[in-house]
Amino acid sequence: MKKARVAFGGSIHEAIEWEGRLKLDDGRLVEENEVTWLPPVEPRTVFALGLNYADHAAELAFAAPEEPLVFLKGPNTFIGHNGFTRRPADVTYMHYECELAVIIGKTARNVKKEKAYDYVKGYSVANDYAIRDYLENYYRPNLRVKNRDTCTVMGPWFVDAEDVKDPMDLKLTTHLNGELVQEGTTADMIFDIPSLIEYLSSFMTLSENDIILTGTPKGSVDTAVGDVVVTEVEGVGRLVNTIVGDEEFAGR
Repeated sequence: MKKARVAFGGSIHEAIEWEGRLKLDDGRLVEENEVTWLPPVEPRTVFALGLNYADHAAELAFAAPEEPLVFLKGPNTFIGHNGFTRRPADVTYMHYECELAVIIGKTARNVKKEKAYDYVKGYSVANDYAIRDYLENYYRPNLRVKNRDTCTVMGPWFVDAEDVKDPMDLKLTTHLNGELVQEGTTADMIFDIPSLIEYLSSFMTLSENDIILTGTPKGSVDTAVGDVVVTEVEGVGRLVNTIVGDEEFAGR
């Protein structure tokens, strides 16, 4: 089942897809364009992977990492489907990253790979923008690269784990203003989902609604104000986002 979180009529609702519309948790049916989409779960600790696709590492002329390159993201970065991402006026290079988001379902500590999927409750689509201007190097992405407000889009849907047959064999695509610019498959991850859960849970406790953003394949290019970016993960969802300038956020 596909589930969502939306704002409608001054309240936040859980919703499901219902014959091309949304059915709210109070029974009302609404059109998808009548709501404000929120991230499908409220993020807790968010882990983001750098260089987790071999083709992306090669694209950047980096050797594949020998262990996961992980950094943390704050909840301030997240917005939902059809949202607007701010591109600061002083930025020269800001690119999208289509990613499969893995959502933890229960407390996990010292989990072995063979049991890792028991701790996954579902999946979503993420578009995790990076601002390269602030990048020291790809092993040290400082806070300004990956923790800007509105720069992590997630949704539209939360898809139950049981409805994704093989999360390690899903096609990822990004379209920029209707043109295909990024294409890959989760099969090309350097560290697969079970390995990431084993690694993270070996030194810290994972909790429900912790999220692992599993990295992006090659094909990231610069974006500009006005661009419409569509990131899609096969069987999980199609996520739409628009780039806007500083004037949209004046006074906020």
